[in-house]
Amino acid sequence: MYAVVGCNECGNMWLLSDPRAQKSANCPRCGKTHRTKKLRRFAEEDDREAARQARAALLAKKQGNSEAFAETAHVADMERLVEESGIGDAEYLEGSGLDADAVDEAGERATAGTQTKSPNRVDAVKDALREGDRPTEDEVAAYAESQGIDGETARDVLDRLVRRGDASESRGRYRLL
Repeated sequence: MYAVVGCNECGNMWLLSDPRAQKSANCPRCGKTHRTKKLRRFAEEDDREAARQARAALLAKKQGNSEAFAETAHVADMERLVEESGIGDAEYLEGSGLDADAVDEAGERATAGTQTKSPNRVDAVKDALREGDRPTEDEVAAYAESQGIDGETARDVLDRLVRRGDASESRGRYRLL
């Protein structure tokens, strides 16, 4: 269960996963601590994507852009349209003067023999948030560096996760939502 909730201090809206299991939640923007049972729930959804879509609709309405939002395709539809538009990888490589089959073979040779796959940037930052007890930005960056991810890149990913509503920040401490 996901709920779209709002802060009565700064007006920010964010997603709260399993609101009944938590006693309090911090606003990602201003850091105010709220009792979850007293937070106003603008929408409740079982699916995270549906909750994200509901939050986006509420934000558009709040800013007076309901008509533009209504004309915009759902996130899943937009992803499908992006996949269908443009050119494929092989066509792009051929157009660039490269042999697509040779590129595939080189990629297979480069990954052959590797036993473990290093985590991608987002997974490394999410792992740092899961493993740490409300870690700071520096702690997340240090964990990511131990996983072979650049610390500055980890900070950028952390910022994106917070803006997207997948993580929250309060008084310099972060947690995964």
